[in-house]
Amino acid sequence: MRPNIRRAAVLAAAVALALPLAAQAQQAAPGWNGKVQPPQYKGEMFPPWQHGANNPARHKGLEFTVPEVNDLPDFHGDLDHPKLVIFVAGNYYFAMAPLVKAFEQEHPQFSGRVFYETLPPGILLKQMQHGGTITVGNMTWTVKPDVFAAGLKKIETGLHDGVLTGQAIRYVSNDLTIMVPAGNPAHITGLADLGKPGVTLSMPNPAWEGVARQIEASLKKAGGDALEQTVYGSKVKDGQTILTHIHHRQTPLYLMQGLAQAGVTWKSEAIFQQKAGHPISHVDIPADQNTTAIYAAAVVKGAAHPQAGLMWAQFLRSPTALHIFEQYGFKPVPASS
Repeated sequence: MRPNIRRAAVLAAAVALALPLAAQAQQAAPGWNGKVQPPQYKGEMFPPWQHGANNPARHKGLEFTVPEVNDLPDFHGDLDHPKLVIFVAGNYYFAMAPLVKAFEQEHPQFSGRVFYETLPPGILLKQMQHGGTITVGNMTWTVKPDVFAAGLKKIETGLHDGVLTGQAIRYVSNDLTIMVPAGNPAHITGLADLGKPGVTLSMPNPAWEGVARQIEASLKKAGGDALEQTVYGSKVKDGQTILTHIHHRQTPLYLMQGLAQAGVTWKSEAIFQQKAGHPISHVDIPADQNTTAIYAAAVVKGAAHPQAGLMWAQFLRSPTALHIFEQYGFKPVPASS
């Protein structure tokens, strides 16, 4: 047999052997079922969920958003010479659209000139430590905040460390709830059920989400250290608890995709999901097991627009803003609470 013919024969035999092996490997891969499967969910279930309402830019130009693939749901507005830059913990990203709209109506000079981010507070602080520079995918930009809004403890720490200036302006409080898919297929009745074997969870990551501390406290109230260590310890290790990579925006996604059966979030988040028409429900946590957070805001030291930042912080306590917050279950708090 000629060398070229021999090599061709060997190659053909190798391919013939490899094809069934590859097919077997593909069939063995979990989740593939021998072929690529289309997504088992509707694209509109992916953020951004508010159909452009969370973008306060006046001129939007070409609109190009592909849910799950090309979207930046935690960055809002126009970076071209903003007059007010807000860094706000993602606890109420869904309320920002009506809040910004109401603020612009009261202060028309800011119309179309507000830019804001709704990442977890720990990530926002890291961005501030990098001079406001952040990279998402293939894009890098720099934007420095005028005002920072988060949990009261974060704001007080920022004031103590000299990152923020002035005073902490308190405005609302929020309670926890257990978010579940519509119909509650896992029959979750309370926090204790989250520790049951086989109940898959989506939980905020303690590495950068302040809400995780409140959740851990509530888990201990409901089931002691054992429940907290099960949810945030053994279940994380065996894959029954998924920790979020961004913030609790991911929990409703995991629930709608069937990747988790429950997850603790702020009650306001569950109310928003239900208002948006998503197949999400929630199970109330009793007051003696719940943990309340107080939100506050303060001007960032060295801000380019400190007066604008102060105006925003003070606006959050206004009757107009509090009415918007109350639609999502937030409660107003005294200025000195």
